[in-house]
Amino acid sequence: EVQLVESGGGLVQAGGSLRLSCAASRFTFDDNVIGWFRQAPGKEREWVSCISATDGGTYYADSVKGRFTISSDSAKNTVYLQINSLKSEDTAVYYCASDPLGGCSRRTSEYPYWGRGTQVTVSS
Repeated sequence: EVQLVESGGGLVQAGGSLRLSCAASRFTFDDNVIGWFRQAPGKEREWVSCISATDGGTYYADSVKGRFTISSDSAKNTVYLQINSLKSEDTAVYYCASDPLGGCSRRTSEYPYWGRGTQVTVSS
């Protein structure tokens, strides 16, 4: 089955940056949609961004536009999420997920495969 592993999280001061990675096995990223989600304690899982295998397009939630950038490296079968200008409200566990059917979606139900997450903590 598809396996996804996130990495790159950590403790960062407000205004700092992180780059998260999502490494995939048992499938090719080029044939799938990859989405990034995050979940803060006591809150619902929130869609952050996705990259489309259909047209290569990238999409972002309004809360992260201008600060987050999603990209991919096909040779490494890895998708990245560059996070700049971190705010305290960015503190969450960040998950990557794959959708083999294609087409970016904001709904968690559209993604059958998930990583276990990486913690991002922003201090002020």
